[in-house]
Amino acid sequence: MVAGLPAVPAGNVGRVPADPSPRGPGETPLRRASDRPRGAEPSPPSRPVEVRRSARRRRTVSAYREGDRTIVLIPARMSQAEERRWVSVMLDKLAAQESKRILGDGELAERAERLSEQYLDGRARPATVRWVTNQNTRWGSCTPAEGSIRLSHRLQGMPEYVIDYVLLHELAHLLVPGHGPEFWRLLESYPRTERARGYLEGVVAADRLPHLPAARRR
Repeated sequence: MVAGLPAVPAGNVGRVPADPSPRGPGETPLRRASDRPRGAEPSPPSRPVEVRRSARRRRTVSAYREGDRTIVLIPARMSQAEERRWVSVMLDKLAAQESKRILGDGELAERAERLSEQYLDGRARPATVRWVTNQNTRWGSCTPAEGSIRLSHRLQGMPEYVIDYVLLHELAHLLVPGHGPEFWRLLESYPRTERARGYLEGVVAADRLPHLPAARRR
């Protein structure tokens, strides 16, 4: 039996995370507060975050790693609500940039083991976890009888919390084959399930958008 996560998630869950276009490496122009999707929960940081305000900084926000901390630079005039929003946005952007380093199959297997221990009490023990290039309609799939998990290469470069969600989804299928209430209860403890599903739905929606014709030269 083969179970998998389709590239078109069922239902209308979550929204696309804010991903403003940067002006330079790690730097993002300010936009309206409404640019952030409603109902999107802030990303829990995996390391300490230090926010530095600058009176000279007026229109940009930037972030970078410094040792075991993340430094976020913002304009001094920002409100606390704007600060929280932009810290979340920049953490997501840094995570996406860092995840562009492609994980090898061995690293995927280690990641799957950690996720199983953290969220499934170590009960899901895949025999193999690997990338594949022949899954264009599913983000992930698994064969419970063999204990094998396969992730689509299309996930490479996406934020780590999205890859973790797909991995955890397939790990749960090793324990429960269908998508009934028992299956979804296994994913309740992962705090970014809704956010990851919203991100993947956004990717699918963007793929469906018609390409605008090139501007006619005069």
